[in-house]
Amino acid sequence: MENTLSMASTKPSLASRLMAHPLIRIVLGLVLTFAAVPLTMIVASQLVAKPYRIVWPQLLAAVLVWFGYRFYLRRVEKRQPTELATSGMARELGAGLLLGGGLVALTFALLGALGVYRFDGINPFSVMMLVPLAELALVGLAEEAMFRGVIFGVTERSLGSKAAIVISSLVFGLGHLPNEGVSFLAVGVITVYGVLQAALYMKTRRLWVCIGSHVAWNYCVSTVFSATVSGHAATDGLLRGELVGNTLLTGGVFGVEGSLIPLLLITAAALYCLRNVFRRA
Repeated sequence: MENTLSMASTKPSLASRLMAHPLIRIVLGLVLTFAAVPLTMIVASQLVAKPYRIVWPQLLAAVLVWFGYRFYLRRVEKRQPTELATSGMARELGAGLLLGGGLVALTFALLGALGVYRFDGINPFSVMMLVPLAELALVGLAEEAMFRGVIFGVTERSLGSKAAIVISSLVFGLGHLPNEGVSFLAVGVITVYGVLQAALYMKTRRLWVCIGSHVAWNYCVSTVFSATVSGHAATDGLLRGELVGNTLLTGGVFGVEGSLIPLLLITAAALYCLRNVFRRA
């Protein structure tokens, strides 16, 4: 009788059982990490005129995302936010930037060799070309914290690494379905890129290299090569050029991320990284 009463008294509460459920943790993580983004943009749009809403709202939102993710790790996951520790940040960001930029450069080099990308000159450099970095830093930090930090992290602890790679990458790819011009091939490219990012996260157990890769990919496609990114219209960047020809190679309206070339390149990079990760395990 005493043992039965003791067991009953130590039974976890409903709140504790809910907080232990992976889906609840994922939802909480996504909300705590991303909620600051729309709130910051709404407040800024109501209080500040459009000409003065350049760079700072995105950077402020990025800082709040950083704090939100750290709060989630400490209060919900009950652990230290080592993924975003600043020690070694510059080195890992640099490695990610080189990887993302290198993949983009190689993609356009191959498209150029195939006659699909036609280079037409170089535009004069302007400091305004640096402005998109604020938004891209926010996107890179928020998406990596959500897809790799929260979704991959919770799923890995519940179902293992392989399931986490598949699930987080598929969610990442399917998250781009609303974008203009999306295709099956485009979802495939984004999903495989998610696999690469998951492998980078597994290798370092930190988010900085993933953030660097993400920012560099988007920035180089849009502001260096003046091409469309995930269905978002292209703007004038450093290099003038255009993609013409078969949509399997150009990516069509969705942009180069819907092309067969980056699918092959990113797949090769992802397999190489995964091989190294699982060989060390």
